[in-house]
Amino acid sequence: MFDTVVRKYNNWKSYRRAVDELSSLSSRELQDLGISRGDIKFVARRSLQG
Repeated sequence: MFDTVVRKYNNWKSYRRAVDELSSLSSRELQDLGISRGDIKFVARRSLQG
């Protein structure tokens, strides 16, 4: 059970880091990556799936 809690916490940290990093990019940089600002959370979630 403790392993599950640690794994979930680490996944959450990775998700937040991805959201924070993508959110810090300019609209132009996001456009260059093919990401709209509204898709940031979706892209961050997908990044956890590998």
